[in-house]
Amino acid sequence: MIREAPPGPTKVTKWQLRCRYNSSFMKFWRSLALLFALAAAAVGQSTFSPPAAQPGTLGGGSAADDNADTTTTIVKTVNEVNLVFTVTDRHGHFIKDLKRDDVKVLDDNKSAVISSFSSQTDLPLRVGLLIDASSSIRDRFRFEQEAAIEFLNQIIRSSSDEAFVLGFDSVSEITQDFTDDTNKLAHGVRMLRPGGGTALFDAIYEASKSKLANAHAKVPTRRAIILLSDGEDNQSRVTREQAIEMAQRAEVILYAISTNISGIKTRGDKVLERFAETTGGLVFFPRKLDEVAQAFTQIEDELRSQYALAYKPAEFVADGRFHTIAVESSRKGLRIRSRRGYYAPKR
Repeated sequence: MIREAPPGPTKVTKWQLRCRYNSSFMKFWRSLALLFALAAAAVGQSTFSPPAAQPGTLGGGSAADDNADTTTTIVKTVNEVNLVFTVTDRHGHFIKDLKRDDVKVLDDNKSAVISSFSSQTDLPLRVGLLIDASSSIRDRFRFEQEAAIEFLNQIIRSSSDEAFVLGFDSVSEITQDFTDDTNKLAHGVRMLRPGGGTALFDAIYEASKSKLANAHAKVPTRRAIILLSDGEDNQSRVTREQAIEMAQRAEVILYAISTNISGIKTRGDKVLERFAETTGGLVFFPRKLDEVAQAFTQIEDELRSQYALAYKPAEFVADGRFHTIAVESSRKGLRIRSRRGYYAPKR
């Protein structure tokens, strides 16, 4: 039997040593690169991770964390209605000596308890001047602009009253937001250019919802829309009644100056009357251009000659529905104008 000898040491060439070195070197750098990548990921997660979710928002977080951060909110329904109204005699003269005992309020035809009553001649105003800039009023547009500017100059008191300017044709455009600067308001009026269709209902709806409903102040304010239009609408997405509802929800009084000077009562004039009657305002029908300025003067007098009261309904229910209001006086021969109702808050 021939026995094989045990294998002797293998000779390693220089080329083999170089390959082994290069392989170990590459493994080292791969490991080092991996460590850097893991470290960068950890730092990135720490730096750019989204903030923890707050109570009531979308996001992560345990129930225990949410309960720990939750603040209890107590919602209290105030069962009191605020009302502004105007009183005149048979000839349209303002009555400025009315007393609390002279007035009775009916809420859904039930007598209500008046909690406060005052004659409001200096209540701060929040006024939206809405000007019909459709092509139908092109001929008299310039004069109406100047009359509106004069009105704003007369009625807006610095540091007390504020107004905004909104022009509308097929769309609405606010050319001047709330300000007490009459120069800025005048500029906003002069920026308007006539042309296009008429989206009257949309303009009233948006002015009431987006501007006047949010016109909060440190003290009670009187909110009014002064509208120059012929009352015709052919472009609105909302209906007339939806616009009226939004004005009532915003507690807005609407005064309209008809731009129809034909002497014939139109469908548009009836629309303006509907807006004024339901909000406690008034419509003016100037037959001559110079009578437009007189209408603005009458509106100014009325806004400074009103009464304000607050009352508690006999059977208040936070049901979200519409409730009627009627104001009566024991003094004979008086005419009282106020909004016809309000929408109760909904639980």
